[in-house]
Amino acid sequence: MGLNRRHPCQHPVRLVSVLWGQIWYRYLTNVLDPEVLSARQVCDLYRRRWRIEEAFLLTKRLLGLAYLWVGGTNGIKIQIDATWTFYAVLNDLCAAVALALNQPIEMISVEMVFRSLYHYAQAQQRADETELISFLVKFHKSFGLIKAKRKQQRQNQARSIDIWEHALT
Repeated sequence: MGLNRRHPCQHPVRLVSVLWGQIWYRYLTNVLDPEVLSARQVCDLYRRRWRIEEAFLLTKRLLGLAYLWVGGTNGIKIQIDATWTFYAVLNDLCAAVALALNQPIEMISVEMVFRSLYHYAQAQQRADETELISFLVKFHKSFGLIKAKRKQQRQNQARSIDIWEHALT
């Protein structure tokens, strides 16, 4: 690292190497103490690096931020702020549903939670339901709130367990 031998990197880094299947993955971190950030946490953080791209995709596609409905600067700022605020509330709602269903948050479909809000509003108008989380938990199978585990996800989870059970601490 660095420009060349005369100009080496001035900041110490830690190399974390993990054998995943038959491929070695190497990660650099500036957190040198493995007690502060373990190798498993480094790998998990790297795996989650695309979450921001997923957030952009959801806000553009699902929440309609791909289209600006006004032309003025102030209106655009309001639309962007309102959309991101709603996205944050939607994520908090997904976290509450995940907790209530005892599922990891990654297994909750943000899109289906969003779409189920229509059904909750209809139940509210009929005075059938009063509490949102209990309504979503009650009908989570009908709404498809929990994502199905795909074969590759099951294989990766099994491989991850195998890797970290045998890893040196």
